[in-house]
Amino acid sequence: MRQLLIGMLLLLLLPGVYAKEAAPLADDPVMEARMLKLAEELRCLVCQNQSLADSHSDLAGDMRREIRELMQQGKTDKEVVDYLVNRYGDFVRYRPPVKPSTLLLWFGPFALLAIGAGVLAYTLRQRGKQVTERGLTEEERRQVDAMLDREDKKKT
Repeated sequence: MRQLLIGMLLLLLLPGVYAKEAAPLADDPVMEARMLKLAEELRCLVCQNQSLADSHSDLAGDMRREIRELMQQGKTDKEVVDYLVNRYGDFVRYRPPVKPSTLLLWFGPFALLAIGAGVLAYTLRQRGKQVTERGLTEEERRQVDAMLDREDKKKT
């Protein structure tokens, strides 16, 4: 009985052991809204397919806190983004700018699509050249005529 009681007590206490402290929000709701808007445009470097606003990783929390601190220092959104890009590279943006180092990122999918369409067209042309129509030999023609005559006789 005592072991059962201890087990139930442990089950009740265990979820609290792993709980984290709530992340502090900015004192100013306007600044918090501004930070969230900016965090939607930036990528979590750990999750990579989530924005900073959506991610629950520790790094994303640190980056959001860093954005808040920069905003409290009076930095504009552009200055905050520039700071993060200088620190983490263009990968931190969901929509990196078009520049020589990101041309492949922006136009690579279209180039691959064009190459794929070209290969498909070439393959279809080559396959079309390989298909040749050959006529029936005399023996085959006699067999077809015989089959057709039998079918005509069955119908009448």
